[in-house]
Amino acid sequence: MKIMSFLKPKNEVIYIYDDTSVKAALEEMEKYRFASIPMIDREGRYVGTITEGDFLWEIKKLSDFNLKKAESLLSGAIHRHRDYVPVKLNANMDDLILKAADQNFVPIIDDAGVLVGIVTRKMILNYFFDHKFIVL
Repeated sequence: MKIMSFLKPKNEVIYIYDDTSVKAALEEMEKYRFASIPMIDREGRYVGTITEGDFLWEIKKLSDFNLKKAESLLSGAIHRHRDYVPVKLNANMDDLILKAADQNFVPIIDDAGVLVGIVTRKMILNYFFDHKFIVL
């Protein structure tokens, strides 16, 4: 089995740039109802994963937080509690499945660290259910 058969390509992935304002990032997450979202730089390299909790704790730290401040504060400046660990395109399925056990999605990167897409835990589970590898 190859990772490519599970890949949701980057052009179908919702992500933000590290220079996206906190306000715009929160609006994007609200629009799609995502609790976490990949973050990349302007060269397309995977930076990390930002979560609702990361934003919440940052807002808590800033006693004078408001929407005006959210427009000027960049998402890349937010402390992230934990980044989803990516795997390379040529990684084996064992690596992918081990990461998916701890993450809602696994960022897939090329040798230069550029995000090429993601594999969701749901995609992996559906494959195993469809192929009767998991018996209920």
